Amino acid sequence: MNANLLRSVIYMTALCALYLSLAMFLPAMVDLYYGHRDWQVFAMSGFMVGGLGAAAALATHGPPPVFNKRLGFLLVNVLWAMFSVVGAIPLFLAEHELSFAQALFESISGITTTGSTVIVGLDTMPPGILLWRSLLSWLGGIGIVGLGLFVLPFLKVGGASIFKLESSETNDKPFARLASFTRAFLIVYVLLTLACTVAYDLAGMDHFDALNHAMSTIATAGFSTHDMSFAYFDNNALLVVGTVFLAICSLPFSVLILLAVRGRLDTLRDPQILVFLGYLCVISIAVAVYHHLRNGIELDDALIHSFFNITSILSTGGFASDDYTLWGPFAVLVAFFATFMGGCSGSTAGGIKAYRFVVMVNVIRAGLNKLIYPNAIYPVRYGSLTVDAETQRAVFLFVSLYIFLWVVGSIGMALFGYDVLTATSSVITALSNVGPGIGPIVGPVGNFSTISDPALYLLSLMMLLGRLEILTVLVLLTPVFWRH
Repeated sequence: MNANLLRSVIYMTALCALYLSLAMFLPAMVDLYYGHRDWQVFAMSGFMVGGLGAAAALATHGPPPVFNKRLGFLLVNVLWAMFSVVGAIPLFLAEHELSFAQALFESISGITTTGSTVIVGLDTMPPGILLWRSLLSWLGGIGIVGLGLFVLPFLKVGGASIFKLESSETNDKPFARLASFTRAFLIVYVLLTLACTVAYDLAGMDHFDALNHAMSTIATAGFSTHDMSFAYFDNNALLVVGTVFLAICSLPFSVLILLAVRGRLDTLRDPQILVFLGYLCVISIAVAVYHHLRNGIELDDALIHSFFNITSILSTGGFASDDYTLWGPFAVLVAFFATFMGGCSGSTAGGIKAYRFVVMVNVIRAGLNKLIYPNAIYPVRYGSLTVDAETQRAVFLFVSLYIFLWVVGSIGMALFGYDVLTATSSVITALSNVGPGIGPIVGPVGNFSTISDPALYLLSLMMLLGRLEILTVLVLLTPVFWRH
């Protein structure tokens, strides 16, 4: 491994740690305003992390290296590890006592926008802690979109550019200049957050709840300021607002930017968008009708709650308005399989993602046609684009590893003593970055507070693997990666 490459990774990680330390002073000021002594924890953590980050940046400052795949893979993993540990520091030191495993799990859940929590008593939690959790998820959402749009396509791991959108033709690029695109993305992200905050506020939340839930909604993270999540408010208008913004933020941000900045309605014809919105509507309506017929719930209420909870699962938003595991076995089964599916590439959503389903279906269709006409050529299409063999292999490799990790992780949870439902559900909700799972322990009305520390470490690893698209992490385990 090149020493200059390691120096550059440490330097860029130190700079990011310095920026993250500045964010700690926001919850410090909030706690100080409300007279809670946890402000000292955030201030001390900010100074400590900022000092170490500044010292490391000064010690490793030098000429920037040429960005290559090895640097990209290493930087992504080191950055996410740093964010996870630094985010856990104030949670571990705060008045609300958490073990380090719990603090790390909570931090990773925020950074990866998963939304699972080990904290009980959110309703009486100091405002600084609540704001820090929301900030972690909101900043994590920015990093995730940047990862999906800029880094992973270059590394040939995932993202919209996997379909040759990274070609030299600027017609396929959202903007010719990366700086213009980045600036537009940040503006859209902030404006969506402000719009969601105002909408929640007008629909009945107080200002603090509206801000925290908006940051978590735009990041499709699922952190709430109440143990009962959206069920605490008992307000259908809030569910409608949440459904709309969760669905919007499950779409590719490149499409949202083109739509907002240039009015490009044609970008909405992206096949993954049509597939995602298609299965979202079909599943939500089916569950609503089932809930209405089986449990006698008014159809309009059933539709609102079904769309909210299914959108929350598919967008990996992590919120819940009701214990949908009590709606009946069909609803439970659908919710479980919806946990695998996810939103669109280039969004803050997790899961397998819709574009991979598009590719897999077209590969299978081409394969079946070839059984009838073996000598014919059937190109695999993604919209108007042809998906090359390398991309097809990458998609099937990802899905295979996804299922493999779910099985291995479930076995690991079972070895820690958890029942089959809890083991399989907790691992897939971590790997898909969904938040709530199925069952009384990790279901929509439960949380992860009773999960043992070793099991929390396993689930934390699964959250990182799922968020970093699996291959980005596993490539570091290959000997060839570390050869000079």
